[in-house]
Amino acid sequence: MPMYKVKPLHGGGALRAEQLPSCMYRLPCLHRAAPPPQEEVDPSLQALESRQEEILKRLYELKSAVDGLSKMIQTPDADFDVTNVIQTDECSTLTTNGADLDLMLGKDYGALKDIVINANPSLPPLSLLVLHSLLCEHYKILSAVHTHSSVNSVPESLLKCFGEPTKKQPRHEYQLGFTLIWKDVPKPQMKFSIQTMCPIEGEGNIARFLFSLFGQKYNAVTSTLIDSWVDTAIFQLKEGSSKERGAVLRSMNAALGKTPWLVGNELTVADIVAWCALQQTGSTNAAPANVQKWIKSCENLAPFSSVIKLLK
Repeated sequence: MPMYKVKPLHGGGALRAEQLPSCMYRLPCLHRAAPPPQEEVDPSLQALESRQEEILKRLYELKSAVDGLSKMIQTPDADFDVTNVIQTDECSTLTTNGADLDLMLGKDYGALKDIVINANPSLPPLSLLVLHSLLCEHYKILSAVHTHSSVNSVPESLLKCFGEPTKKQPRHEYQLGFTLIWKDVPKPQMKFSIQTMCPIEGEGNIARFLFSLFGQKYNAVTSTLIDSWVDTAIFQLKEGSSKERGAVLRSMNAALGKTPWLVGNELTVADIVAWCALQQTGSTNAAPANVQKWIKSCENLAPFSSVIKLLK
C-alpha cells in the first residue's frame, strides 16, 4: 500500500514547464548573452603607464652602468669606517720577473686588482711590509693605509709604513692595489677579490700568497722545505716558548751552515718570515754565528730597511 503520491514531472513524453516564483529577480544567461562592450581607456591612465615603463627602462640602464663602474672602482673594505686615511703610491721599474697577474688574480677588464689586508696594530705583520717593498720593485702599485673605527689609535710609524704620501696618479695606471687596514682582528686577514672570495687568514699564509706573485717556481721538495720553515717561524719561533725558540735557532744555524739562505741559494718567503719573527721576539742578539751572518745579509737588502726603521 503506497504511503503518498508524487505528481509526475512529465507527461506524454514532453517536459512540462514549471512556474518560477515571482518574488525572485531574473538573471540573464551568461552562455547566451553577448559580451559586454569594452570600456574606453582613460588617456591619463595610459600616459601614467607609459611614464612608468619609461622610468623602469631608465632604471635598468642605470643599474647596468653602475655594475660596469663597480668593476673599475671597487671599495677595499665595505664595512670599515675611516677615521684616518693616508694614501701613498709607489712607482717602480717593471721587470720581467713578475708573475702574470691576470693568471694569479683572475682577469677583469678595466678593473684594478686590489689586495686588501686587515691587521692588528698591536702586532704588526712585519713580513707583509717587506713583501710590499719587494712587490713595488716588480709592479706599479697603488698603496694605501687606513684606520678602522675598531682601533682607537695607531702609531704614526704604522700609518706611514708604506712611506710618505706622494702625488697620486689615475687609478687605471697602476697594476695592483695594496691596501692595509689597521683593524682589531685576532690575526691578519687578506682578500684580493672583495665580492667573491673568503679571507685568507694568518701571516704565514698571506706571505706565501704574496711571494707567489713574483712568479718563482719550485720543485716539490723545495716547496715543502719553504712551507716547513714558514710554519716553524710562525708557530715555534714567533709564538712558541723559549725552549722551542732555542731549538729553531739551532736548526737554522745548521741549515745556514750549508747554504746562504734557509732554502738554497736564493731568498725565499721562508727567510722573510723567519727574519721578521726574530725581530718581533727580540732573539737576534742570542742567535748563533751562522744566523747572525744571515741576519746581516737580510738587512743589507733594501726591502728590509722599512721594517728596520719601523722597529727603531
